[in-house]
Amino acid sequence: MAVRLLTDVDFKSNIERHDKVIVKYFADWCGSCKLFAPKFKRLSGDERFTGVEFVEVNAEESPEARKAAGVDNLPFFATFKNGRLVKGESTSKEEFVVGMLEELQSQTSN
Repeated sequence: MAVRLLTDVDFKSNIERHDKVIVKYFADWCGSCKLFAPKFKRLSGDERFTGVEFVEVNAEESPEARKAAGVDNLPFFATFKNGRLVKGESTSKEEFVVGMLEELQSQTSN
């Protein structure tokens, strides 16, 4: 599955349209963000996470999307279910992001 790049213009409508979403917030100057990019892309194609929409947001260019998750450091990952924030955390550890995805996948639809 592809990773979609969203901005303030389309963030809210996309988050609300999909049942389960994970967002990676990044900045162009963030080295850890760049290092995590291929891992995030690989995770988006992992069959365990079928049904999860994978999204990236440039935190410096999209302040409203950044506020929606309470981004305080980069890279920052947030999961949303039915348009509502489930969890947000600043990390560069793949195993933590996998845990967030597994937690999101285990939630039943409301």
